[in-house]
Amino acid sequence: MATATGVRYLLTLGRWRRGLGVAPQSRALAALVPGVSQVDNKSDFLGKRPHRRHPGILRLPRVRLPQALADAAQLLVLESSMPNVEKQVQALTNYLWSRHLPVEPEELQRRAVHLEKKFLENQDSPQTEEKLCGAVLHALRRTTYHWQELSYNEGLSLVYMAARLDGGFAAVSRAFHEIQSRIPEFQPQTLMDFGSGTGSVTWAAHSTWGQSLREYMCVDSSAAMLDLSEKLLKGGLESGKPYVPGVFFRQFLPVSPKVQFDVVVSAFSLSELPSKAHRTEVVQTLWRKTSHFLILVENGTKAGHCLLMDARDLVLKGKEKSPLDPRPGFVFAPCPHELPCPQLTAHKPLACSFSQAYHPIPFSWNKKPKEEKFSMVILARGSPEEANRWPRITQPILKRPRHVHCHLCCPDGQMQHAVITARRHGRDLYRCARVSSWGDLLPVITPPELPPSPAKDPPES
Repeated sequence: MATATGVRYLLTLGRWRRGLGVAPQSRALAALVPGVSQVDNKSDFLGKRPHRRHPGILRLPRVRLPQALADAAQLLVLESSMPNVEKQVQALTNYLWSRHLPVEPEELQRRAVHLEKKFLENQDSPQTEEKLCGAVLHALRRTTYHWQELSYNEGLSLVYMAARLDGGFAAVSRAFHEIQSRIPEFQPQTLMDFGSGTGSVTWAAHSTWGQSLREYMCVDSSAAMLDLSEKLLKGGLESGKPYVPGVFFRQFLPVSPKVQFDVVVSAFSLSELPSKAHRTEVVQTLWRKTSHFLILVENGTKAGHCLLMDARDLVLKGKEKSPLDPRPGFVFAPCPHELPCPQLTAHKPLACSFSQAYHPIPFSWNKKPKEEKFSMVILARGSPEEANRWPRITQPILKRPRHVHCHLCCPDGQMQHAVITARRHGRDLYRCARVSSWGDLLPVITPPELPPSPAKDPPES
């Protein structure tokens, strides 16, 4: 809710408007909270459209896999002789969701020094150097997350397909929908998918831009994954005509630095790399390969969000000495700014995540519609002025009688908890907020001269 200063500001503004004879339903001004105060009417954002279709709405209806893909996946699982597929799928799903990033050597060294000092301060601890070293190593093994690289053979690749093909397709489809909705004239011709896995990115891209895309480059270090992805394109068969034409497979990134792709995607792949140094090298390579958009998607956890923010900052800082493509990068989505993420700098850090509903592959254990929770960042070449800088709704909307709670990430780099009413903020903004949902943009302008209002938790309903 707004602070006491914010409430006095809103009341004063209301009296000032009434004194000037300004109708409270006017589109010209809508006091939201300090820092977010004006409906964006520079281009008559509604036009003749109803409020439920305002241009900030980016929700994607419940996603369904292409029938050819769902049929091929079912055929491959049916033909396999793998026992207890359902249990293996559930175990892998739980493991991938709870996975943390590998601990860096510097962090291990810091922990070892801390433990050594702690043991030396304890009179009962072993004092010989050998015993002290053994105690420190034992404590490190007991308290440190043991990250292991997954080796995707034929069996594990099939389990991964059954567990993650539909959810990955839904998350990437939402990211593509963001670009298509905001820039409908963008028609990419080439796409590269790093860590392509079962090929969900290729299918999602074909569903979104199938009329324009001519080349899909799928890169994955696992030969078994590439074989499975190719089978899915051919209806689950070893041979035949692929459903999506122009798909190429390789185990390594293209060597030539001059080769660029209109869209470059890494979905749930950066978290599979063994160290920060590896991730840094890969992100820089992917950005060099990007002509228009670089799309990074990870699990909607703190670990996934932190990983994406590191990649975002790496691209924005642009430390390359002689880049072949001098165009700078900016954040296209979801952040409306290039400042530090307010979700991570808050007193209680939260993951900036989104949710996409989808119909799962109709296996025997998949009977109900599901939600895919994910984090994403879309980086673009060009100038930030080219992007729409409306605040992003970062949590589910709370609708109450005659008012709406919105949690917003604003262009000034601050989080806002806005309580919007028709009386204080105008009919247009209130109705736009009421029909918006988690992940949408709210069509308001943030005046820089007003102080930000800290975000607070919504009251209990």
